[in-house]
Amino acid sequence: MSVSAWPFDGASQLPSSQRQRAVGRVAFSATELGGRTRPARIEESGSMRIRLPKGEGNRIDAVLVNTAGGIACGDRFSVAIEAQAGASVTVATPAAEKVYRSDGPVAELAVDLKLGTNAGLDWLPQETILFDKARLRRSLTADMPEHARLTLFEAVVFGREARVERITDGLFEDRWRIRRNGRLIYADTLRFDGPIAELLQKPSIGKGARAFATLIHVAPDAEARLESVRDSLSAIEGCDAAASAWNGILAVRFCATKIEALRAAAIPFLVAFRGEPLPRVWLS
Repeated sequence: MSVSAWPFDGASQLPSSQRQRAVGRVAFSATELGGRTRPARIEESGSMRIRLPKGEGNRIDAVLVNTAGGIACGDRFSVAIEAQAGASVTVATPAAEKVYRSDGPVAELAVDLKLGTNAGLDWLPQETILFDKARLRRSLTADMPEHARLTLFEAVVFGREARVERITDGLFEDRWRIRRNGRLIYADTLRFDGPIAELLQKPSIGKGARAFATLIHVAPDAEARLESVRDSLSAIEGCDAAASAWNGILAVRFCATKIEALRAAAIPFLVAFRGEPLPRVWLS
């Protein structure tokens, strides 16, 4: 698809208030029955869908699909995922999500995750690619008890590599909040507004990197895994990575000049860290 976000010629001449917006919502809940995780509730509306390919073991692999074909200016999407007590859920996307250019309106994506006692939830979407002049505000909130396991992985790419694209102007805001037993334990907000490509060149910000990823693991064993994770990261080539751990949280950051280098580092790391293959859509 070309850089234009509009579905027909001449649409860019229309005032933004007159263009059709994509709106979509998915709410999915899974429960544990007889030692296996099973779907309990599925709600879909607009351009968002959820598919449940047959998986192995006692977990459910859920795949989020955006039938709008990407995110354009002013689009609104929301995703709510619940892993009830004892359930195990992995959520992925079938491909990278593209965020097209905007002439002003900001697209929004809100993700809400809930876990029950002894539940496990892995949030593993493939990377988000921002086009020049894209404007996206997204948020992720998670609520979990002490005895649950949450693993989050998100990657973002600024500009299309095939076109050697630079983001001369854009907005990207990424807000994460995690609560355990009702108490806020992790808060992180990343915000770029303006000439993002120039900002990423600064040594204190990106040092020329264009692809970034964050892994957050919240679990009783999170801090105990720090040294083994650092050993794994020390063998990575072509991608900078570092890890830290505190208060039952493990955080890993990746950055690279190209998404290929980041994926080459992150995919084997994720497989080893989780002790199982990534969802099949990652390999298709």
